[in-house]
Amino acid sequence: MVHTVSIIKLREPTLQLDESEQTWPCIKDKNTYKQELKRWQIELLHVQQAYFHQGRRAIIVLEGWDAAGKGGAIRRLTQRLDPRGFSVYPIAAPTPQEQGKHYLYRFMTKLPATGTIAIFDRSYYGRVLVERVEGFASDEQWQRAYQEINEFERLLIDDDVRIVKLFLNISSDEQLKRFEGRLQDPYKRWKLTSEDIRNREKRSEYVTAINEMFANTDTIAAPWHAIAAQYKWYARIEVLKTVVKQLRKGIDITPPSLDPNLEDINID
Repeated sequence: MVHTVSIIKLREPTLQLDESEQTWPCIKDKNTYKQELKRWQIELLHVQQAYFHQGRRAIIVLEGWDAAGKGGAIRRLTQRLDPRGFSVYPIAAPTPQEQGKHYLYRFMTKLPATGTIAIFDRSYYGRVLVERVEGFASDEQWQRAYQEINEFERLLIDDDVRIVKLFLNISSDEQLKRFEGRLQDPYKRWKLTSEDIRNREKRSEYVTAINEMFANTDTIAAPWHAIAAQYKWYARIEVLKTVVKQLRKGIDITPPSLDPNLEDINID
């Protein structure tokens, strides 16, 4: 019998969040940040163009703590891209119609078209994170979800979809500081909800869920990348760099040759 699917293999060792005090990397100089931002945004644009011309597809998954900077990272990811070549999907609670279907259904309906990139602001990993911790999924449901997710990603990878998974990590103190900043800023208050506060009270439970998520879904074909997001400038550059490096692996990003039909056209 010929096996036509790839093998799901976990990385060893897998990632683990460290809640102990640590030195967080940062970019202190604004000019350095701007130069790096421009450089990696242009690199990502070149990658996007290659994916378009070669009919490739990609999925970028962003998970992380509330207020870790996922929205800001996505804005920098997409700032210079051709808007026709990507879609951003902010994932909230499922609608009543979606609740009656398998939890992966609403992600299957958002898979990238040929030559495009889909960006998930939170994702199907909610099954083993918020749904697990908050009791929205039964023990049986979230425990079997690890294999379901691995199988889901495998079928996408076997169909030549590149998957990049990012987790933005910040300390508990920094998260509290950002919550307070949102509460005081009338233009950012909408970002803070009672659910954010409730989730913060269960941080230790979330750390356990996150580490178990890494242990069960950090595969060789679709590895997790932990981004130190304590300092926003550093986090945004790291997100860009990681996405570029992962998407361009084994991809020729050389611009396509000039269409022969255009070679003899005289443009005055």
